[in-house]
Amino acid sequence: MINKEDLKELALKYLDKYQPSKKDLRIYLFKKSREITLDNKDKTKTLEEIDDVILSLEKLGLIDDKIYSEIKSKNFLKRGYSINKIRSVLMKKGVNDNLLHRTIEGILKDNEDPDFYSAIKLCKRRGIGPYRPKGNRKIFYIKDTGVLARSGFSYEISKRVLDLEQKELRVFEKKF
Repeated sequence: MINKEDLKELALKYLDKYQPSKKDLRIYLFKKSREITLDNKDKTKTLEEIDDVILSLEKLGLIDDKIYSEIKSKNFLKRGYSINKIRSVLMKKGVNDNLLHRTIEGILKDNEDPDFYSAIKLCKRRGIGPYRPKGNRKIFYIKDTGVLARSGFSYEISKRVLDLEQKELRVFEKKF
């Protein structure tokens, strides 16, 4: 059986390496405790101890989903993620709905048309759309629209970005 001190030690080592959400830390600690004990009888007790450890780390300020969601959302925005994809990733990481809503509102308040600029960043990173040679743009238009759609961008945003001319693109690039 693994005790709270062992769980806290595992959690601190994990927090030293990564900046996880509470859900990620809970999953990690549960898996590690199962590896160490190889005893599947006290799952509920183990989960209670894990929740106690996470609560104590949260009180110390070592783990905070609010900070996690703000940092992750800003990093995702810089990498060219759409608002929809950011929302999806944060939901999978266990960020609660209220906090997720506030994070998305913060992004929309702080940034002018974040999906449009993120789509341009994605196109630049992938070398698609307006970053393709002029002759290839029409050939790959449907494929590029698909790439943007799978990344969570609406058809209107995709069309707007893919139809940009080089002069317009340079103006928008200066803004980010």
